[in-house]
Amino acid sequence: MAEVAYIGGYTPDTGGSGTGITAVELEGLTRLGVTPASGPSFLALHPRLPILYAVGESERGTVGVFAVGDGAPAPLAQRPSGGSAPCHLAVDPSGTLLAVTNYGDGTVSVHRIDESGLLTDVWTFPYREGAHAHQAVFGQDGVLYVTDLGADEVRRYLVEGGPAGSGASPHPEGPVRLASGMGPRHMARSGEHWYVAGELDGTVRVYDDGWNEIGSVAASAAEDRNHPSHIEVSGGFVYVANRGPDTISVFSLRTLAPVAEVACGGAWPRHFAIAGDRLYVANQRSDGIAVLTLKDGIPQPDPTVFATGTPTCVLPLP
Repeated sequence: MAEVAYIGGYTPDTGGSGTGITAVELEGLTRLGVTPASGPSFLALHPRLPILYAVGESERGTVGVFAVGDGAPAPLAQRPSGGSAPCHLAVDPSGTLLAVTNYGDGTVSVHRIDESGLLTDVWTFPYREGAHAHQAVFGQDGVLYVTDLGADEVRRYLVEGGPAGSGASPHPEGPVRLASGMGPRHMARSGEHWYVAGELDGTVRVYDDGWNEIGSVAASAAEDRNHPSHIEVSGGFVYVANRGPDTISVFSLRTLAPVAEVACGGAWPRHFAIAGDRLYVANQRSDGIAVLTLKDGIPQPDPTVFATGTPTCVLPLP
C-alpha cells in the first residue's frame, strides 16, 4: 500500500482557504482526494481500525468520524465536541476512548468508542473562566494529561479504556501547575520525562515523572518573537516548531542542548509529523506542507512543498 497522509486545516467558514480533509500519496505528493469538512484543524487515527477522527473548530464545536481507505476519507458520523473551538483530539492506545480539547471554553470531553469506531457515551469536564485546553495525551499510567494554555497548567483525568469498560473522572490530586506565563501548548513524553512547548514564553521545558521542572531552554535562537506550536521526541532528539522565526529547532533529548535550527519551508509552522526519514511541516500562513529530509536526525534545507490551503495538521499513516 502506498504511503498516505491526511491533511486538515481551516476552511473559508473558519477563517482559512482549505477545502476539508485532503488525502495525499507521499512518495509523489499526489492528491488522492478531498473530503469537504468545516474547520478540520486537527486529526487523529484509530490505532486498529481504518477510522479517522477530525475536530470541527468552530464556536459550536464538532467531532467527525471518517472511514479511510483508498482516496478521500468517507464521512460516517458527526457529533458535538462538548465545547467551543475544539483544537485537538487523541485516541487512547486501546482504541476505546477519544479525548477532545476545546480551546474556546476550556472544556475537555472524553468519548467512548465502540467496536466499529463510532462514538457513544461522553464525559464532559468544564473548567474555570480563562481556561484554554490545547492538547490531550493519554499516559501509560491510566491518566489523561491536558495542557491548559490559559491556566499554565497540565490538567489530569483518570481514564479507563478497554473492552471491559471505560470511563473518565477528575484526578484526585488535581492539575499540575507550570511556570507562570508559559502558556503550555503541546507536550511529548519520553521515558520518565515530559517535554513541553511554551507558546507564550517561547520555551521548551522538561519535567520529571513527578512534574518537577529539571531544565528549560529557549525554543529558538532567533531574536524574533516566537510562539512555539508542536513538539515531538524522535530518535534521541526533541523537535519543536517555531512560529515567528518560522523554523524547526532540534535539541538533544538527553541534555536539551541545541543541535540545529532550520527553516521550516514556509510560514507559521502550526504542526509537523515525522515519518521515516522525512519531516512534514504544516505551514499555516504559506498554504503548504513542506517535506524536509532528515539526515542523522537533522532536517535538511531545500524542502519539497505540497500546496494546500491553510494547513494546520499533517497526519501520515503509521
